[in-house]
Amino acid sequence: MKKIGLFILSITFIIIGFSSILNAQDESPISANVDLYSRYVWRGTDFGSSPSIQPCLEFSKSGITIGAWGAYTTNINAPAQEADIYLGYTFLNDMLSITFTDYFFPTDGADNDYFVYDKNTAHVFEGSLSFNGTENLPIGFLVGTLIYGSDYDVNGDNRYSTYVEFSYSPEIKGMPVSVFMGINLTPASDDDLNALVPVNGFYGNDFGVCNFGFSATKNMKITDTFEVPLNVSIITNPMKGNIFLVAGLSF
Repeated sequence: MKKIGLFILSITFIIIGFSSILNAQDESPISANVDLYSRYVWRGTDFGSSPSIQPCLEFSKSGITIGAWGAYTTNINAPAQEADIYLGYTFLNDMLSITFTDYFFPTDGADNDYFVYDKNTAHVFEGSLSFNGTENLPIGFLVGTLIYGSDYDVNGDNRYSTYVEFSYSPEIKGMPVSVFMGINLTPASDDDLNALVPVNGFYGNDFGVCNFGFSATKNMKITDTFEVPLNVSIITNPMKGNIFLVAGLSF
């Protein structure tokens, strides 16, 4: 109860602070949107094996971003859910970003102990650094390390699973495209895989490419005054031998 009380009090102060900022400017720093995807594929892994609804609520001001993002599949036999909270700071003319993310994977219909932050719950905390490129240099780089939570080896120690991604995202005749490659830097150990109850690596059991693909985005005209972005991606996971063709709409 004490943790819940502190959480509610913190949210109350945040809302009061946000309200003061909103009243002092013309354009709202708060955004709300939802994406509809045929599959939720994250870093080369398919979550839920079904269409996914992905809402997002975000506050952004002076390089600081606070947001909540979720993914909810429509597969009733094996539903996959995710509810993330993140805090980021972008600097050097938007070229660099530092982000702290609390990934949370609740189980549908269960008591998930959201306010219990230990490695036995569904929380995974990540710190990441990204280079966002520039208009003249559309090259991106991201490195993210899971620093605490449900990512541990057979001995119960934090594994610190690390993912690195490189991307090249130019425009071809006005159409944004992207080529990307993600690498798992933290394979499972022999002790993990040979244990009585094997423990798999977070992104895969081997060192190597776990996410490689190509995506393109175009605006779909719905009416004369309304259009929505359509993104189509082909995603492969060479480590696991998987391939996905994914389409999504953003509102």
